[in-house]
This record gives sequence, structure tokens and C-alpha cells, in this order.
Amino acid sequence: MGNIFDTHAHYDDSAFDEDRTQLLDKLFAAGVCTIVNQGTTVETSRFSLQLAEKYTNMYAAVGIHPECADVNSVAELETIRQLASHPKAVAIGEIGLDYYYDVPKDIQREVFVRQLELANELSMPVTVHDREAHGDILDILKSYRPKGIVHCFSGSAEMAKEIIKLGMYIGMGGVVTFKNARKAVEVIKAIPLENLVLETDCPYLAPVPFRGKRNDSGMILYVAQCISGIKGISTEEVLLTTKSNAEKVYSITQL
Repeated sequence: MGNIFDTHAHYDDSAFDEDRTQLLDKLFAAGVCTIVNQGTTVETSRFSLQLAEKYTNMYAAVGIHPECADVNSVAELETIRQLASHPKAVAIGEIGLDYYYDVPKDIQREVFVRQLELANELSMPVTVHDREAHGDILDILKSYRPKGIVHCFSGSAEMAKEIIKLGMYIGMGGVVTFKNARKAVEVIKAIPLENLVLETDCPYLAPVPFRGKRNDSGMILYVAQCISGIKGISTEEVLLTTKSNAEKVYSITQL
């Protein structure tokens, strides 16, 4: 598992409550080099920082997810600002837009924009969630031009090219291994490996042959193998390059 850098995980999720410590110990011992755990609320952002304090090669993103955006979220942004000052906070995230959920779009957009402004003010990257909101996401990113990653990318190859023109990275995970992953495969073919990072979004979206089971950072190996086949390069090159990309975007220097 050497050179696996999981840019987007949720080890705060209750799916890991029974064996979180044992699993993370096992993954790091097996060679997973770095994990960035993503906050979705003030509470999970705090938990992510607690995990990052416990493990040398674990870091945290702090932010409010669009699914969790509500009338209190704007007031909570001052707490996110405070959490972002933690030495192991490396991004503002997971933030963005999700038009699948019945959260008012105007509130989602306000909370997203406020967090983009915060990230730019603090010179931090963002991790962006985009579900059924491609047009608005792209317009807002073009307006604020943050550093960072559009995670679990579900847009078109044309949109991916627009994202990387902004200097951002495309995050890909288990979805690329699915039989119906036509769009994801097209994106992988269309963009340079230097603009790609790998992720799990665990415990969700486990790759084939584990689809439907609990995902973890070790399963990124199967994603890298799939991408190596699409690109016609070695799995090791995929892992090494995406690791380097992730270190750049998060400003993490491995010891």
C-alpha cells in the first residue's frame, strides 16, 4: 500500500465506531502514507482534528457540508475559522453545493461562498462537493478561484478541463471502477495525471470488487490499478504522481 494518499475520508463516521483505532493502525502499518479526514459540521471538523492529533500522517479539513447547511451555519463559520488555525488543519472542507438534498439553494450558496472567502483569506485550499450542481459550482469557482480539489468528480470531461484551468485538482475514487462509470473514464482519459488525486470518501463508494461494502484507504489500490489500465501506465506511477499532487495541494511535506 505504499504511496497511497487518501485525500478525502470520513473516519469520523459511525461505520468505524467499533474498530476505528485498530483499522487506522493497520492501514498506516501497511503503508498508507497520508489521510486527510474531512469535516462536514463543526462537530465532525473537531473530531477530524482529534484524529489528526493522534496520527502523524493524518490531517484534517474543517468545514460545513452543503447537506448540513442551515440557518445556523453562517454563525458557525467563526468556529470553522478558529478550527482552521490548528496546525494539522490543511483545508476548508468539505464544502460545496448539493441540489439532491432539500436544503434551500440560497443558503447552500451563501455558506459555500463564505467558506471560499475564508479559504482565500487564510490561503488554504478547499475540498469541494458537487452533486447535481455543476453549472453553479463552476460559475462560483471561476468567480473565487480557490486552490483545492473538486472531490468525487461527477461532471463531464469538458467541465474537468475547466476546473484544471483554474489550477484545481480532480478527485477520483471507487466510482471509476464501476461498470457504469463511462463519464469518470472519459474524465480520466481527458486530463493529465498531474491534475488528479485519489480518494475514498470512505466509508462510502468502495471500489469493485468491494462495491457495497465499507470502504477504507487501503482500497485506493484498486482505484489506482483501474486508472493505470485506462492511462496505459503502471499502478506505481499512478500512486506516486497522485501522492505528489496531493502533497502539493495540501502543502504537506512527508518526513
